[in-house]
Amino acid sequence: MFDTLINRIKELSQKQPDKMAAAFKAEQLTYQQLMTKIKAIGAILAEQNVKKGDRVLFTALSKPEMIAAYLGVQYCGAVAVFLDKNATVESISFVYQDTDAVLLLTDKPLKGIDSQINIQSLKKLYHADTDECSRYKEISYIMPEENEIAELLFTTGTTGKPKGVILTYKAVFNILKNTIEGIGIREDERVLLPLPLNHSFALRVLRAVLYQGATVILQNGFTFAKEIENNQTTYQCTGLAVVPASIETIARQMQGQFAEIIGKFRYIEAGAGSLTIEQRKRLVKLLPNTTIYNTWGSSESGGALFINVTEIADDAQKIGALGKPLSEIKVRVLDESGNEIQSDRDHPGRMSLKGDMQMAGYWNRKDLTEETLKDGWLLTSDMVYKDADGYVYMLGRADDIINVGGEKVSPIEVENIACEYPHIRECACIGVPDPDGILGFVPVLFIVVKDNLYSQEEMHTYLAQRMERYKLPMHYVPVQELPKNRMQKLDRKTLKKMWEERGAESLMNPVIQAILTRRSIRKFKDAPIPKDVLDMILQAGYYAPSGHNMQTWRFTVIQDKEKIARLKEAAVTTSKQHNVYCYGFENPACLILISNDDRNHNGCQDASCAAENIFIAAHSYGIGSVWLNALMTLRNEEPVKSILDEFGIPAKHTVWCMAALGYPLAEGTLLAKKKDVIFYV
Repeated sequence: MFDTLINRIKELSQKQPDKMAAAFKAEQLTYQQLMTKIKAIGAILAEQNVKKGDRVLFTALSKPEMIAAYLGVQYCGAVAVFLDKNATVESISFVYQDTDAVLLLTDKPLKGIDSQINIQSLKKLYHADTDECSRYKEISYIMPEENEIAELLFTTGTTGKPKGVILTYKAVFNILKNTIEGIGIREDERVLLPLPLNHSFALRVLRAVLYQGATVILQNGFTFAKEIENNQTTYQCTGLAVVPASIETIARQMQGQFAEIIGKFRYIEAGAGSLTIEQRKRLVKLLPNTTIYNTWGSSESGGALFINVTEIADDAQKIGALGKPLSEIKVRVLDESGNEIQSDRDHPGRMSLKGDMQMAGYWNRKDLTEETLKDGWLLTSDMVYKDADGYVYMLGRADDIINVGGEKVSPIEVENIACEYPHIRECACIGVPDPDGILGFVPVLFIVVKDNLYSQEEMHTYLAQRMERYKLPMHYVPVQELPKNRMQKLDRKTLKKMWEERGAESLMNPVIQAILTRRSIRKFKDAPIPKDVLDMILQAGYYAPSGHNMQTWRFTVIQDKEKIARLKEAAVTTSKQHNVYCYGFENPACLILISNDDRNHNGCQDASCAAENIFIAAHSYGIGSVWLNALMTLRNEEPVKSILDEFGIPAKHTVWCMAALGYPLAEGTLLAKKKDVIFYV
């Protein structure tokens, strides 16, 4: 059986014309509307002399217009070439020239781009009105031959120049068919897709959902978890496609609401990387009514190995598997000479695949094609082994495996074990030259610390109890964050460069670590803060810089539970009456009210400096905190005024900060951070 996505949408536009095919925020597109757009774009391009086999580039925006443009290009017989929406002028120019393209569809400002490049507005093409479209001669859709080129996916090559993966219509069809089968996508699904649409993972999900006659909900990235919640509320999404790293981002932002919000999805597919064993266990436990899938795939093969994590969660071995090939996909494990071997944990090899979903080769790269496609098999760089049931287990990329004195160490295995240590957020293992020149290479572990309870000695002991000695990291390097690409996949090459430049030296120190790992904590354990610790925390506030050295501040410490409850109730009630925000906090060990004389014009700044010192000092002791600023505008409002007077706070003092402190009951929320905020001039 062979079919195309356009042919299927054509059928669906008649079978279910009013069903929603795609949506982005409030914009919706039915199957009939989508087909109309596809035909119109195809006709306009044909009128502009875009012919069968011509290459057309376009910016892959996560919007319905991109779907229509992609399929409109193929409707007139041209080859679709996807570009990252953030692609540089240099990258776009290279791809345009490399493919000998005839057209670039984009609305992105491209300062300095070659004037010879034919550019048209993607938005204008999509929004062409009925009168405008009527001027163009309607063209019929001609079913392509299965071995004709459908699209080119450009990925980063080893030389830094993008390399184009050639996908035929046969490959595209089998990739979408494999995704439908591997995940079990149904026609009533509403799948949320917060991924860039130039990426092979996002594209295969998009194609599979539309081919099934289901609905795809587009979202521009996963930086803000609130967007996922909004889309879930608006569209009642049943499926979610994400990369593993994004799950951590979402979980940290949603905190206690993660299970409630994400648990509404029928299934989650994690692709473009493998979930760690710790992630898999946690997701299955947190989301009992959501099926968790993990998929291995590549631009060259689409999704090829699938695993239902929920089904195998209780199997101590299989929970670490990469996945299992579908019935029509063959997997072999090869030795260094290219011969098939019977593999196991101690005898891994390079994975080779064969199936109708694989690429036809690399565009204009005959040498690389011959290296990768051998006798009909697609050779990968992944070191794997198989078990008796056909499950495949990943040890890492061939050039990432660490040869320690003849013993092979899998960085993924080290990372999976290390990630179970409770005081780190994530980690990455690489091999570096043995400084003694005896073992060849030794493991080094880069870590992102979760909280200030992290101890290198404790972690080393933890790992020593769980792995062989030769696998133990020689060095532990704390970093603020791990380098990742746009799809949030770990960038080990950058880690190796970091090691070459700095070695085991880390820019991280206890003070920086305390600052970077601090989060606002609102829920606290029922445990007092020792007096000597609290005194030291208050000293940190007292010794903060003060404007003009006036030091007119006052620190009022409240530890009595009844007094805390009374002030909280008064603050919350009065805030509502005056439309002031007073976010909640539960069961703090103490409140610290930082006030300052109104005659001190730097009072707010002084209080801010003191508060930040207090928070950092508290965090260094493993104590959580949160700043509540409602009282700064309620000083003279009842019943707050009477309570503050009772505490002896002078009438001419403004309470700039109410700080709640205590031992955390749950991890604090990591708020979304805008990236481009630092400018050197």
